[in-house]
Amino acid sequence: MARPTIIDVAARAGVSKSTVSLVLQNSPAVRAETRAAVRRAMADIGYVYNRMAANMRSSQAGLIGLVINDLRNPFFTEFATSAQMTLSARGYATVLANTDEDPGLQAQVVSAMIEHGVSALIISPTYGQEEASFGAIARAGIPALQVLRKVVPDGARFPFAAPDYAEGSRLAARHLLGLSLDRIAFVGGLEGRGVTQQRMSGYLAEMAAAGLAPLVLPGRPGRAFGRTAARVLAQDHPGVGGVICFNDLVALGLLSGCAEIGRRVGQDLRLIGFDDIEECAQVWPALTSVRCDIAGFGRQMAENLLDWLEQGVQPPPELATPVTLIQRASTGPEGR
Repeated sequence: MARPTIIDVAARAGVSKSTVSLVLQNSPAVRAETRAAVRRAMADIGYVYNRMAANMRSSQAGLIGLVINDLRNPFFTEFATSAQMTLSARGYATVLANTDEDPGLQAQVVSAMIEHGVSALIISPTYGQEEASFGAIARAGIPALQVLRKVVPDGARFPFAAPDYAEGSRLAARHLLGLSLDRIAFVGGLEGRGVTQQRMSGYLAEMAAAGLAPLVLPGRPGRAFGRTAARVLAQDHPGVGGVICFNDLVALGLLSGCAEIGRRVGQDLRLIGFDDIEECAQVWPALTSVRCDIAGFGRQMAENLLDWLEQGVQPPPELATPVTLIQRASTGPEGR
């Protein structure tokens, strides 16, 4: 008969393999009742812990991998900081990697993290070559959350969570429609990406309900594209009176572009960003934006992962967290 393994212990106790490992290493992060259940399961099936072998891996115990697609964007930086601080407060060290939207690099860092013994992963993924990263995670058998972007449809294996992007653009569109604007554009976001469609979907639905034609100007989600879009809108679509941007970086670029061509944001053009990064309240005119509470979202994702890791409480396959619209001067006096 084969010797029992920690996988057998995990199955008997109804927890993850990583939780069993933490119990064996006397991690303080595991609740007393969970620890007792694991110890009972070990006794029931006759599992014997090989401490000498485990000591060779002890320096990697309690590590969480945090993989982010673009840490240059303050939205993702704030998420990563919040998640890391929450994990640290619970006694875990974080291994952080920026993949810079490179799927090959993502596969490389995921593989390295697994080899170095991370207990679980939180990944805000890039697009492309998904099997290279998520196949490796599945083979390792460790908990992994997809956050902010969904690139793998298997939410049962890789639960997904993000702010309610559709509701965000719905709130933005309703606000602009309430200002009696009938030419409203959605600017930014790369075509064909799920996150672009999600962030645009509420806008499209509200425009359809109002019987108005949408105008979508896709592009790279950064300041440079936003600044260019300001001139494109003024020259090619002068009737557009309101703009919803894919993210705040596009909106901030558009704000600069409008200043460059002498177009008054908040008067000639009503402008709404998405994410509500800190800079939105500091620029002039201050930028109306969809607030995603990204710091709170980071804390929640870290807690959800640790509940899964320590207690076997797996998050739902898909979770959308609440968003709100923060009105400021870029949509006119009503936002002041």
